[in-house]
Amino acid sequence: MTSPGSGGSRIRPDGIDTTRPHPARMYDYFLGGKDNYEVDQVAAEKVIAKAPEVREGVRANRDFLLRAVRHVVGEYGIRQILDVGTGLPTEPNVHQVAHAIAPETRVVYVDNDPIVSTHSMALLDGTDHTSVVLADLRQPQELLAHPEVRRLIDFDRPVALLLVAVVHFLADSDDPDGIVATLRDALPAGSCLVLSHGTGDVHEDGRADAAAVYNEATAPLVLRSHERITQFFGDFTLVDPGLVPVTHWRPEVPLRPDAPAIGMYGGVARKAG
Repeated sequence: MTSPGSGGSRIRPDGIDTTRPHPARMYDYFLGGKDNYEVDQVAAEKVIAKAPEVREGVRANRDFLLRAVRHVVGEYGIRQILDVGTGLPTEPNVHQVAHAIAPETRVVYVDNDPIVSTHSMALLDGTDHTSVVLADLRQPQELLAHPEVRRLIDFDRPVALLLVAVVHFLADSDDPDGIVATLRDALPAGSCLVLSHGTGDVHEDGRADAAAVYNEATAPLVLRSHERITQFFGDFTLVDPGLVPVTHWRPEVPLRPDAPAIGMYGGVARKAG
């Protein structure tokens, strides 16, 4: 669950805010990573106490992302990927999965967190056709116009736009529909939108207490319903099996009968033409 924007508290000189939890660093902690601070760990443990399935959920979301990338690159032949809200690097990364199928695939990672940008650029040192951009999802026009985005992404050819576990960090007051539509509308025919989003649909308590922990973080977590999340795909056509729990999107291994319910929907949609 990566974050599109940060709040206004004391910032360290290097641009990294360690006074408040950051969703990208909390996500890293859930995945067992080490690129997080005590403030992130404390907040993440509060979420785990309210939603014990969260660690399995973020891994399931990560697996969905990688399956979706293999699908759009391998099945649809897309050779350009714009990954917005990429979060801290976790191997295998999007470019590694894409390049294993088609080495010429161009990948641009976008995040607003300086620590994400720093770690990602170190990882990509010397990697062809791949770049990292420090930009904010809440400013989609500026994101699309960024020189590095324009250098690698040709918007006259199909693009896979990845919005994986990031739109739920946009409050309704941010106009998430307008933001996503701006990005969608920039894509030509044959492009794909890969999106996953947190939901309270699958748990009786709606996981409201777990989501409330993010009120202390640099971005709130807004859980939305299946119907509401579907609207983000606009006039793109959802491919089979549609918008489903991420564990159910074209699984490569049988689902465990004792697996917990995961409050995350995922889907891949394609622009006709």
